[in-house]
Formats: sequence, structure tokens, C-alpha cells
Amino acid sequence: MLLKIPLKQSCSIASTKFISLFHCKTSPNFLLSNIPSHLIFRYSTSGVQTLSGFRISNINDANNLISKLSDSEKKLVLEAIKGENKDRAALLENDITREQSRNLIMFNLFPFIGFGILDNMIMILAGEYIDAKLGALFAISTMAAAALGNIISDVAGIGLSHYVELLVTKLGVKQPALTPEQSESSKVRYIVNISRAVGLVVGCLIGMFPLLFF
Repeated sequence: MLLKIPLKQSCSIASTKFISLFHCKTSPNFLLSNIPSHLIFRYSTSGVQTLSGFRISNINDANNLISKLSDSEKKLVLEAIKGENKDRAALLENDITREQSRNLIMFNLFPFIGFGILDNMIMILAGEYIDAKLGALFAISTMAAAALGNIISDVAGIGLSHYVELLVTKLGVKQPALTPEQSESSKVRYIVNISRAVGLVVGCLIGMFPLLFF
């Protein structure tokens, strides 16, 4: 229930279950010395009421604010602060450091460079050999020879992938230790996918070097 108490026909105090509102309508020079500071609010045309001059710059301001709260209000404020701190801690815990990001990029970039090199190199060599030696014999086109070369390249990649990863590990590139929450984060997935895509493109371009000899 809203109760309004007129003050000199220019100001009023409105009280509800949750908040008390002092609203001065027409007399800006009206003295507020007799009104408790926690009842003074500023009214805006948008319909939002906020504390007038509310600011905490030191421990005294904080104590002054707390002293005006009831026990139930203090509990609510404490629960809100704890919840915000918990959310912030979870956010910081799920975030990865620069070192982890760098190691994650290297761990996913270098293996796919190796895969790209082997894939294109084997495909070109196998396709050229099939086209030159078996193309006329079996009357297959150059594109068919390239497709057969790609099959050989893919099968070889299955067996060689272990050695590529082993070589990268021996070079000192290690997977960073991430929590399950970090591994499932969008930032980690983005880094992994971009690193693999860039590594594969670079590797495939390097793997085209056999074309220099044909």
C-alpha cells in the first residue's frame, strides 16, 4: 500500500513495503535537513528512481550505508555480493591465459601443417605415377588418376598421423593442461579450429612442391 504524506504542499514522502521515496515537485529550495538522507531520491522523466548522490568512495561511506539497512536487507546485499563474486570467479577460472593460448595454437597448428604437406605431396606423386604408368593401360583420365592418388594419400595419412604427432611432441610442443570447463569454452574451440585450418592450408601449399618437377 502506498502512503503519501504532504509536506508544505510541495513535497511528499511515499512509503511502500520495500522502499521510501521523498519526492519534491515544485520547490527546489525546500530544506531537506529534517529528512533522513536514505529517504532522499532523485526522480527522472524516464520513471527511474535512484539514490541522490549515492556513491561509496571509502569505508566510512560503506559503513554509513550499511547502518541504514535492516537485517533482512543486509542479508540480501550479502547474498548478492557472494553471487556476483562466485560468477566472476567462475568466469576467471574458465578463461585461459596467454601462455595456454599460445601452446594451444602451436599444438594444433604444427601437426596439421605436417598433415597438409604429406597429403598433397603423396596425392601429387601417386596421381602422377598412376596417370603416367596406368592411365594409357587402363584408359583412365587425368582426373581419375588424381582421385586414385587422393585415395592413396588419405590411406597413408592414417598410418603417418601418429608419427607426425610424435615428431611435434619431440619438438617440445605440448598440449596445455585445461580444465573440462576450459576445453568446452567457445574461446578454446575457436582457437583449435582456426589453428587447424591455418595449419592445413599452409601444409597443403608447401606440399605442392612436387609440381616443380613435373
